[in-house]
Amino acid sequence: MKIIFKTILVSLILSTGVIAETFTEALQKAFKNNSELNAERENLNVSEEDLKVSRSNYLPSVTLSGSKSQVDTNKLTNQSGSDAAISDTDPTTKSLTITQTLVDFGRGADYEKKTIGIDVAKAKLLKKEQDILYSTVEAYTGLILANEKLNINRANVNLLERQVETDQIKLERGQNTLSDVAQSESSLAGARAKLIQAENDFLTSKLNYENIIGPLADPETLEKKSIFDINLPTDLNSAINKSKLTNPDLIIAQLEYEQSTKDTYEAKSDLAPSATLSLDRTYTDDLSSTYDERERDTIKATVSWPFYSGGKNFATIRKSKSLETQKKLLLEDMIKRNETLVASAWSSYQSNKSLLNSVQSQVRAAEIANEGIVAEYNSGSGRTTLDVIQSNALLLNAQISLADSERNYILSQFNLLKSIGLLDSNYLNIN
Repeated sequence: MKIIFKTILVSLILSTGVIAETFTEALQKAFKNNSELNAERENLNVSEEDLKVSRSNYLPSVTLSGSKSQVDTNKLTNQSGSDAAISDTDPTTKSLTITQTLVDFGRGADYEKKTIGIDVAKAKLLKKEQDILYSTVEAYTGLILANEKLNINRANVNLLERQVETDQIKLERGQNTLSDVAQSESSLAGARAKLIQAENDFLTSKLNYENIIGPLADPETLEKKSIFDINLPTDLNSAINKSKLTNPDLIIAQLEYEQSTKDTYEAKSDLAPSATLSLDRTYTDDLSSTYDERERDTIKATVSWPFYSGGKNFATIRKSKSLETQKKLLLEDMIKRNETLVASAWSSYQSNKSLLNSVQSQVRAAEIANEGIVAEYNSGSGRTTLDVIQSNALLLNAQISLADSERNYILSQFNLLKSIGLLDSNYLNIN
């Protein structure tokens, strides 16, 4: 049975040539292939390597070196001025040096800063992921909306073309006037202009879709029903409280402030002492005319304490403190803006939900009214061409408003999710 079903499915695909692209598939394509998102992933890799570089400050360094010299003495005299015997040597030197930093107050701050840097990179990746996924939602719903408007306007043009034909026939029978025909022709011309605009909007939406998500063979294959419901907070307070933990902008502001405190500590460490210990083992061959080989071990402990460097250190400390204050103020501002953004997104979601219900009722009423007016017009019950045209226009506007409202309601849901910080691949389950 499964084999038969697969055979039928393959036949259908081959016959149609296209496969419907669901909302989930579009999100997955953008999540995996978007260039901006992939670039941000590389930034996370950079931060991880920065941490490894910082960790190396705690480990010893090992240096191997060697040299080969050739000495040619052209003249050599004694104290008395007489020539001395020349004995040239060609020394070869090999050395191994191991150096370990014992005390450096700045390396701890640098390591902690780089550790925070990984969390910053993750938060920035989440922010970019939210931006791309929301753009994907806009592109997917935007192309569906453009296609719906195109079909509505195309149907309206066909309807008005038939209306013009009907009015011309009635005019020939003396059941209509020339002004009635002119009204129908005027409405048809206006409908054709709107159709051209709808075609242009459709083309623009398709290009935007392909730019964000990827190539699309047939926009008609997009499935509006595939746009899944998302789990949203039940009230505004829950949304705000959740956003305090998950909003990437707020997380980034908090982490950057923490990094600035490490910068200040690191700047202060430039005025603190540091200590290193090194071991140098050297082997020299053909050292001189008297000595052939020499092996030497040198252990050296070095302590340094900078007191003054032209005021550079103190200026760096003051600069770091100012930057720390700046990051703290930005964090406080972000905390306030976060609540405002979530509240605004929540309000937009609620208003779009109510508006959608109203427009749905408007469309149902407009359809009933239009059917009745057209039926009365065709039966000759006193309805005029103007009545029919106005009824068609009201129905057309209601249908377009419904398409707009449905998209705005979808966008408001995902915008609320984005403001909270939950518009990511894990929450949407698109990994």
